Amino acid sequence: MKKEIIMTGRTVDEAVELACKELEVARENVNVEILEMSKKAFFGLKVTPAKVKVTFEKTKGDMAAEYIEEILTAMGISAQIEVENTDDGALIKLEGDDLGVIIGRRGETLDALQYLASLVANRSEGDYFRITIDSGNFREKREATLKNLAAKISAQALRTGRSVTLEPMNPYERRIIHSAVQEIEGVVSTSKGEEPHRCVVVSPTNPKKHNDRRRSDRDNRRGGYRKNSFNRGAKRRSFDDNSEANTKREAESYNDEYSEHESVPVVDNNDSPQTSLYSKIEL
Repeated sequence: MKKEIIMTGRTVDEAVELACKELEVARENVNVEILEMSKKAFFGLKVTPAKVKVTFEKTKGDMAAEYIEEILTAMGISAQIEVENTDDGALIKLEGDDLGVIIGRRGETLDALQYLASLVANRSEGDYFRITIDSGNFREKREATLKNLAAKISAQALRTGRSVTLEPMNPYERRIIHSAVQEIEGVVSTSKGEEPHRCVVVSPTNPKKHNDRRRSDRDNRRGGYRKNSFNRGAKRRSFDDNSEANTKREAESYNDEYSEHESVPVVDNNDSPQTSLYSKIEL
């Protein structure tokens, strides 16, 4: 965003100073074009003022910084704002006391402010300009925490052979997790879900297969035990149910074998022996 103003003054320096004050920018951030030098008339009774054109090109980072300053002022927070240009955007650092409210839980408030500032910065034409806001070195500490988390989750995935899903994260934090996992051998990371519930899944490259055969064998053993128990019970009941018939067959067989010599006890249906009757033995 480009701004320019034409200002006059008794001298060039005075005109430039007035122009910078009007634009609310520092002297080193403007371009100055001298249109007219100051002149003195005959005998110095009249002085022609100097005229300058001061141009200020506001970067997208400056636009974001101004927006952040307005938000902080409305919240009653005083902070020093520093803008550092990066390859594809700008890093805006906030320094001051009691900035915890700006960070919020796990940086959620800071992320929201960063998102709004990014919208303001990219309203003008041009390539996308990435805005990153940091307060109290929070970003660096959070990055270290996420890298440690990636290492622990990767170790868990390698140990168990199963995928591990992390809690939903914003794109900035997911990018840190992906970058950290890429440096660990044996695991890969992917993202799934829709914003704002999109999360990272860390998976082993060689997942372990579940031992279904062992489980099946165990179930078969248990089922075979129950089956055998059932069969033994069935046989026992069958034998009990047919005890009368079995007893009769045994008695008849015994009588047939010894009928030529003597009479033997006969078992009735109540399985109780009657009085034995002996016949005369003939020699």
